[in-house]
Amino acid sequence: MQHHVFIIGSRGLPAKYGGFETFVENLVTRRQREDVVYHVACLDDGSYTQADERGHFSFQGVDCFVVNPPKWLGPARVIAYDMMALDYALSMVRRENILKPVFCILGNTIGPLVAGVAKKIHAVGGQLFVNPDGLEFKRSKWPKPVRAYLKYAEKCMAKHADVIVSDNEGIQEYMERTYPEVKASQKSIFIAYGTDTAASTLTAGDEKVRSWYAQHDVKEEEYYLIVGRFVPENNYETMIREFMASKTKRDLVIITNYEGNAFFEQLRTATHFDEDPRVKFVGTVYDRDLLTYIRENAFAYLHGHSVGGTNPGLLEALSYTDLNLVLDVAFNHSVARDACMYWKIAHMDDASETAESSPVLADAIAQADELTRVERQTYGAQAKYIIARDYTWEKIVGQYEEIFTHER
Repeated sequence: MQHHVFIIGSRGLPAKYGGFETFVENLVTRRQREDVVYHVACLDDGSYTQADERGHFSFQGVDCFVVNPPKWLGPARVIAYDMMALDYALSMVRRENILKPVFCILGNTIGPLVAGVAKKIHAVGGQLFVNPDGLEFKRSKWPKPVRAYLKYAEKCMAKHADVIVSDNEGIQEYMERTYPEVKASQKSIFIAYGTDTAASTLTAGDEKVRSWYAQHDVKEEEYYLIVGRFVPENNYETMIREFMASKTKRDLVIITNYEGNAFFEQLRTATHFDEDPRVKFVGTVYDRDLLTYIRENAFAYLHGHSVGGTNPGLLEALSYTDLNLVLDVAFNHSVARDACMYWKIAHMDDASETAESSPVLADAIAQADELTRVERQTYGAQAKYIIARDYTWEKIVGQYEEIFTHER
């Protein structure tokens, strides 16, 4: 028997954006079981010219279908996208007489509408799986009305999903604590996010390596590194302030899409980082091999994410950078465990149980500067052990295929 899985809620394949898209691409292209058949919804952005008259195309053997919600809907377009994708997937199930389909929805966007969706899915003999992502309602980028909607949407999804898959143990604990029916019904499952572990193929003498380091006046193992989305909730202001307060002679290299972002000017005004030659915004690095080399050769990585589940950037840091200085919140602690140094922000939400004893970042940097290479490598060995044990894509794909094919 074939097990058909419809994936709804990512922007589609190939992955061009963030976490969900990368997850979907790895899930479907690293398939381990021949009896699992994936169907992936793709949001029409004008690039899917290869789609046939039905809106379908194949990506590395995976069936993809294009959905084009009206652009005039504005922010509500993402809700329409998910609903239109679900309606189309249900029509496929009926038309092709697909048995026991699984509908895997990424995110809580359709929350208030999910009761009707669940009813339709159950009517065709299917199951509704939900990956709630992080705690979206806590993200500072959303205005209060949107946060209220997202919190209510989360509650609705928790009530009507047949299976809830959390990619972080902290998220799973939150869901079970906040919605007792989730724990009582035993529909809560933890499956981590995955990451690559292949080392960079570049060497110190390669032209692109020397060009990048020369362009930004940076030397291997003489910089602290930040890589990530340029949003306030990732605590850029705190990290920059604390770094500037430290006495380290090393640079702070920030790889992010800051160009044309109003937040960049806000940060400049608030911190005056432009007066500290150690702080270097270097833009983005789309060359994966080069970015891996830059990670591998950082003195240490700074991770300031405070909202969400398992952050892909933290997994990559643990894979490639020996020493990581990580904000001590529960979500980060459940991933990095004892393989890093932690730092704290006063009065922060979701602090881990050990956060009170953690130093502020400026003090953590001072401590890091005193570590020997062997001590940093010891942290790195433990980090790589955790990644190899818990976060390889091979393990994550196998776990997903197990729940997709499990009879309930």
